[in-house]
Amino acid sequence: MTREIEIGHRRIGDAHPAYIVAEIGINHNGDLEIAKRLIDAAVDAGVNAVKFQKRTPELCVPDDQKGLMRDTPWGYISYLDYRYRMEFDYDEYSEIDRYCRQNNIDWFASAWDEGSVDFLEQFDPVCYKIPSACLTDLDLLRQLRKTGRPLILSTGMSTMEQISQAVDLLDQDNLLITHATSTYPCDPVELNLKMIHTLRDTFRCPIGYSGHEVGLIPSVVAVALGACLVERHITLDRAMWGSDQAASVEPGGFDRLVKYIRVTELSVGDGEKQVYESELPSLRKLRRVLP
Repeated sequence: MTREIEIGHRRIGDAHPAYIVAEIGINHNGDLEIAKRLIDAAVDAGVNAVKFQKRTPELCVPDDQKGLMRDTPWGYISYLDYRYRMEFDYDEYSEIDRYCRQNNIDWFASAWDEGSVDFLEQFDPVCYKIPSACLTDLDLLRQLRKTGRPLILSTGMSTMEQISQAVDLLDQDNLLITHATSTYPCDPVELNLKMIHTLRDTFRCPIGYSGHEVGLIPSVVAVALGACLVERHITLDRAMWGSDQAASVEPGGFDRLVKYIRVTELSVGDGEKQVYESELPSLRKLRRVLP
């Protein structure tokens, strides 16, 4: 079975290097200059893409939370007002698009509602991410499928039955599923990386990993277990204000993560035992009984 899809100009699947995504998400705190610094850090680390999140706050914030007040960098404001502060508009996404093209890096976004899909379509994205929170929004899934673009389905907070229902609505030939646990940050005991094997055994599309843990090791192990895409949040400083910062990776850590993943890919091999040319001197010197 061939497990691969094409995102941008790259093929992603079992026979290809892992596609590494630095999720900027909302870690820009509504500041375009911070977003551009995060893009710079992702480019310097050698990732394949950066990802944002696009919402229509009026639709995505539950009614019982809209009026809740919270402390923010903009003062003591309602949760709905805070969500509007975090959203980029057309001019800002146009600059993001230009800046990513200039730096030769893919960008895309999680679309949280149907209006956000219409908005993002203006920028001809290389793919869409379906966030875990929207996995059961079947109308949104249908609209995303109609775009004909590659889709990445995240599976946090979901049962296998819910995942199967979502996959049945989508085109597996143009789909990549990521295992995820939607806790920020996630305790290692709940990462359940063997779910990568379960998803591979259940579905015929490529399987990736969206991690929210502290540290780098589980994301690297995910590649050894067969993940062909790895997504981690990126931040300039984990102490910055924001709900996702603590589960994010700083620029120096992202640089190490990319290097560790690439070494892991080289190290996994094909599972066929062989005697390497480099072993022959040791064989001649150390083996007591030659065949």
